Amino acid sequence: MTATTADVWLPYPAEEIPGLPEGLNYLFWDGEPDYPGDPADCAYYVVPYLKGAEVAVRPLASMSAVQVVQTLSAGIDHVEPGLALLHSGVRLCNAKGVHEASTAELTLALILASLRGFPGFVHGQDKEEWRSGFYPSLADKSVLIVGYGSIGSAIEDRLAPFECARVARVARSARTTARGPVQTLDDLPALLPEADVVILSTPLNPSTQGLVGADFLAAMPDGALLVNVARGPVVDTKALLTELESGRLRAALDVTDPEPLPAGHPLWHAPNVLITPHVGGSTSAFEPRAKRLLAAQLTRFAAGEPVRNVVTTTG
Repeated sequence: MTATTADVWLPYPAEEIPGLPEGLNYLFWDGEPDYPGDPADCAYYVVPYLKGAEVAVRPLASMSAVQVVQTLSAGIDHVEPGLALLHSGVRLCNAKGVHEASTAELTLALILASLRGFPGFVHGQDKEEWRSGFYPSLADKSVLIVGYGSIGSAIEDRLAPFECARVARVARSARTTARGPVQTLDDLPALLPEADVVILSTPLNPSTQGLVGADFLAAMPDGALLVNVARGPVVDTKALLTELESGRLRAALDVTDPEPLPAGHPLWHAPNVLITPHVGGSTSAFEPRAKRLLAAQLTRFAAGEPVRNVVTTTG
């Protein structure tokens, strides 16, 4: 099978994606029970967005000719369980460039809403109560970004006007950026006690699962705010609940563990927590950027050029 005769499975009708190259056979599949064609003929599989791991992985075992698996999410953890079903040499690509704006916007919204007491204002409005008072500001706060990839960088871009005292950055590998040094996870014990706001924007992998446990949280100063726009299992929920219920820390969470957070879970009503239902990337900014990514990737694929955003290649 050559790229120019290949089946491409898309979660949008092809006519809704400007700039797709000619010569590929585009099939629409957004996770329905019936497949749009024989999975064995699919060379480029775009994983349906926000349909869960079961849908993402379902056709992989039958995709004997697939060359590229493309997610529309920054994270790939929902696809990784199925990689062992694939033959060697399949490139797994993420959606770098699609979610940065939306996720960074939500991160700033969560920080500002939490610090300035917006949840209490909403409850006060419901009860017709005028809840004036004195609230913390983001200005003069020390911020720590844990997970300094493209999303972490976009978050710092949006922090710039807020007069933070400093921004520290942590990633898997140390490096230097135009904004300053990026340190490693090994540096967290020294950085956490100075951080008024800790932002999690890491991928979920073995090195980050449960990263934010009792010791991590205990190292944060009293009154600090934890913001999670990464993945729920990066945080030990039980350890976080202990800190929230003591009143020592605050949290703003776009992701939780478990997720969706079930009715009756104690995290819903823990003090000092603001929860949004994993909507970091779910905005009007998503679709145009996702479609531009697909057009660019498939243009490269059809021309026999290397695709971008390759996270791993099956062995």
